Amino acid sequence: MAGAGTTCGGLWLAEAFKAEPFGDLAVRSYIGTNRRTTDLGPYVTEIYPPQMYPGDEAADHLQFHIRHEPINLELLSRVFNVAGPRFVQKWVNSKPTSQYSRRAAFLYEFLTDEDLLQPSGLRGSYIPVLDKDKNLSAIAIKTEDRISKWKVINNMPGTRFFCPAIPLSERLMGAFNYDISRHYDEIVEEFGAELLSRSASWLTTRESRASFAIEKESGETNRIQRFAQVIATWTGHDRPPSHGGDTPDGRKPGASILSEQRLASLQQAILGDAALLPSCGYRKSPVFVGRTSHHSQVVHYLAPPAEDVAVMLEGIETFLERTQYQSPVMRAAIASFGFVYVHPLIDGNGRVHRFLINDILRRDGATPDDVILPVSVAINDDPTSRRAYDEVLDKISVPLMNQIRPHISFASKPTTYPDGMESDLVFSEDGLARPNWRYANYAPHVIYMAEVINTTIVHHMRDEAVYLRNHDNARQALKEICEMPDGLADSIIRSVTGNDEDSVGRRLRRNHSQVTDEMWASFVQAVRDAFAPKR
Repeated sequence: MAGAGTTCGGLWLAEAFKAEPFGDLAVRSYIGTNRRTTDLGPYVTEIYPPQMYPGDEAADHLQFHIRHEPINLELLSRVFNVAGPRFVQKWVNSKPTSQYSRRAAFLYEFLTDEDLLQPSGLRGSYIPVLDKDKNLSAIAIKTEDRISKWKVINNMPGTRFFCPAIPLSERLMGAFNYDISRHYDEIVEEFGAELLSRSASWLTTRESRASFAIEKESGETNRIQRFAQVIATWTGHDRPPSHGGDTPDGRKPGASILSEQRLASLQQAILGDAALLPSCGYRKSPVFVGRTSHHSQVVHYLAPPAEDVAVMLEGIETFLERTQYQSPVMRAAIASFGFVYVHPLIDGNGRVHRFLINDILRRDGATPDDVILPVSVAINDDPTSRRAYDEVLDKISVPLMNQIRPHISFASKPTTYPDGMESDLVFSEDGLARPNWRYANYAPHVIYMAEVINTTIVHHMRDEAVYLRNHDNARQALKEICEMPDGLADSIIRSVTGNDEDSVGRRLRRNHSQVTDEMWASFVQAVRDAFAPKR
């Protein structure tokens, strides 16, 4: 009988096959004396009594993993790559009616794209591959998802090329269940739909400006306005309504939103016709996120190879198809962060990544048609907010780079690739990185997305509504003192609110010399009163 501290399940498999996933195992199981669960933050420790030890064979621990733990696809991909088909085939041959051997056989074929032999005598009720209480799984199940070969139901949320492996937790379910409509409706009830509709244009411009700031790029006015126009016209549409479409407003349910044609058009609209790009659409060259330090390249994140881009984006689209009617926050988080990790474009990946958040939320009906959530404003609000964004990106990039950095080098001469880009990057260990690129755990990203959206609605959108209401009140108060055009009233308001001394600027006074000092003082007081904090 196994002694205290003996590993089992996924942790046993990782150690036995030297196949540790780059990302943490969500659950680590051990044999102890009494049954207990300890949440250590990054992972949960499960202690089982000695009689729960599954055995000394790989199949024993794979069954334990499938039965008792959230399935870790990166782990199983690495185990199967090392072990080959032998132990899974032997297991399903010896126990052809076991739901666990049948699920394991399906997982082997799904992750490796290699066929196992169906044993004679295989039978049993159809069983979902993933336990919906432990793993994020698909609910949009079609007839072809009933896999007769193994008598299982394919409820994987993606494809072999992109399938987020997300262990469910109480905190994650809280993020899944974040109700955007309820929080937005509360602001509508407080301020009125007309006022919020008026704020939409300004919020879109703020989103555009903040998106440039996140990438530490200067956003000249024309670039900001161009991206704001893209956000306003493309969000929720496969192409702008003015360009026509299969439906009267150009909208589709979400199919092919990451197609090369759409992304190329979107990229060109964002970057403009004058952008110095050799080509738009999917890249055909290697790419990394990094910087130059003392004439040497520092790699912070290496994206999948160009030959993986199309199939990984198809996997993200399949994920969106198979998780229809599930949490919009979850779907927007996984699709948008999945996109930025694939990094499929030569340029513009960050802006498209953040654009996709609003795009998917609107397609899912989580936000009204005229509303853009300025999530980039919340992301870039202050150093703490920006650091939180970087940290959630690091959840996948840092463990990956810790493992593959020794295999990255730079050639003495660059290679020119089919998309016209030159690169001196050399990396030949794609097989080492692919399980992490394909089967990452996006739970932290979903939790982060719910927090950012909440901050966006409850604070930034509310603050904008408060400002507009105060502005309206100030304009009305000024006109009660003295009839004036809206433009002049707005100039007075801007001058007073933008001046630390709460006074009217000299230029404004010179341009309106007929106004007495007493009237200027009354104007200032009216604006002060309108913008004073309400108790």
